[in-house]
Amino acid sequence: MTAPHVPTPAELAALRERYRLERERRVRPDGHRQYRDTDAEFGYYAADPYAEEPAAREPLRDTVDVAVVGGGFGGILAGARLRQRDVERVRVVEKGGDFGGTWYWNRYPGIHCDVESHVYLPMLDETGYVPEWKYAPGEEIRRHAVRIARQYDLYSGALFSTGVTSLTWDEASETWIVATDRGDAFRATYVVTATGTLSEPKLPGIPGIEDFAGHTFHTSRWDYAYTGGTPDGGMTGLTHKRVGIVGTGATGIQVIPMLAEDAAHVYVFQRTPSTVDVRGNRRTTVQDVGADREGWAHERRENYLRIVSGESVEEDLVADQWTVSAGLLEKLLPSFRRPSFKRPADREEFEAAYETADAAKMNELRTRVERDVTDPGTAEKLKPWYRYACKRPTFSDKYYPAFNRDNVTLVDTADTHGIGRVTGNGVVVGDTTYELDCLIFATGFSVGTSGIHSGKLPVHGRGGARLLETWARQGPRTLHGFTSNGFPNLIQMGSLQNASSVNFTHILDEQAVHAAALVAGAETKGAVIEPSRETEDAWLATLAEDAPDHEWFHAECTPGYYNREGRGRPNGPIAYPYGAVAFHELLRRWREESMGEVLQARTVAGP
Repeated sequence: MTAPHVPTPAELAALRERYRLERERRVRPDGHRQYRDTDAEFGYYAADPYAEEPAAREPLRDTVDVAVVGGGFGGILAGARLRQRDVERVRVVEKGGDFGGTWYWNRYPGIHCDVESHVYLPMLDETGYVPEWKYAPGEEIRRHAVRIARQYDLYSGALFSTGVTSLTWDEASETWIVATDRGDAFRATYVVTATGTLSEPKLPGIPGIEDFAGHTFHTSRWDYAYTGGTPDGGMTGLTHKRVGIVGTGATGIQVIPMLAEDAAHVYVFQRTPSTVDVRGNRRTTVQDVGADREGWAHERRENYLRIVSGESVEEDLVADQWTVSAGLLEKLLPSFRRPSFKRPADREEFEAAYETADAAKMNELRTRVERDVTDPGTAEKLKPWYRYACKRPTFSDKYYPAFNRDNVTLVDTADTHGIGRVTGNGVVVGDTTYELDCLIFATGFSVGTSGIHSGKLPVHGRGGARLLETWARQGPRTLHGFTSNGFPNLIQMGSLQNASSVNFTHILDEQAVHAAALVAGAETKGAVIEPSRETEDAWLATLAEDAPDHEWFHAECTPGYYNREGRGRPNGPIAYPYGAVAFHELLRRWREESMGEVLQARTVAGP
């Protein structure tokens, strides 16, 4: 195997200039305003195509121990860990028709996880399940979500096709009133919100979307009634159809090869090409992953987290492109790989080595495009000209070969700042109209935006204080990202002010363990969970003390959701600066030694 070429200083300087020019081709003055809200004027894009019309029922006015908002992996894991703590009355409220979250909504052709399934799927040790593929297809993942929910009896009392519309703390009873769009107003002693970071589908704000006379849908609401087929392909409904697809991120990378096989013609509308690394998916056996040993999944998952968090291990158990390129994730995931930079020279040395490794990797990925795409013009448009951590990496062995087919056309929109408009019969880019029968949006989600953060799920705490308004004045204030002063017994799961990883289900499981421990501790003490202002201050100071300065890096990146569409990343204390492994250890110590600091005596008897 040939060693990768080490870029010279002159080559690095040329790359920086090429990256700058390519970025400027794609920056739009409207930033986030280029997207539209699917729940507002385009609500039909967010409708549930997988569930029947929910049966009529009487609104609930009862009381439960814990209301879990969200039935994706976060909510499922919270419910399972609460059950392990012998919490009986757990009610999950989910706007979809079943458990699964992201994997309930996303059933598009070709869907797979991009993290190895043996570390991505949670609770494998507890359920005794061993995934069939190194990278599991979406349906296998969805069924595993259902498997966990059934094993821990989460279907009992669950409310599906139901959206929570408000959470209100009732001082008199010290319970939350949970209101829903089905008329419910039940009470819960505790509320755990697990509404996800990939729950709000977004559409590009292209003029004329509403005028398109053909068929259209978002990939998270795939319309198999129109296309025919299944996630495995066979879309006979597209045999004579001209299909346009907008978006070439993680979803588009998987969908486009499947469309190419079945549609008469596919027009791929691309603003920025993704990096597309080797996938190498294959069936696996119990012996391949060591699943014949007790605790195998926990060991493998921890090994993976350590590697992608920048820590050393004796052996890479997963050995895929995520772990091979883990050193380049430093600009996304705070880790121990980042030194403290005691001297300016230390930082300069680190950044120089990082840029060299980054350039070598990106040159490797661009070479792959040249090797796999036969038309030089198309290949040039597919090359990613930015640094590795600017966009989420993608992986496929079928994507590039799809552009060698006669029925696939790549339409690069960088120089026109995207699609100009949609007409009744097609899409206009520059001076060209592409006539279409079907237009599909693979434009993803408002990443990191839950209903609480967007304001769609108002939360009223002590004295009627509204959480979002409080944070708008003061900035987000939490302890460990979970609890906030003034909002008793409210536990938030997500990525704010804690830690993250490319394997987010591992993060969610650790959060679920923590949430269940908080509830169990409060029940044992007959207490209310609420941190003091001083405790919040101390946590915010911890986050800020050694926060990495990544603003400059992302300000130079091509536009995308990582850098707020070219605006750069906020430099505030948004994540624990030492990585997920250290954060999980911190939580374990805190539960053993300091949890009592958030357990305040109740003023009323429990319900």
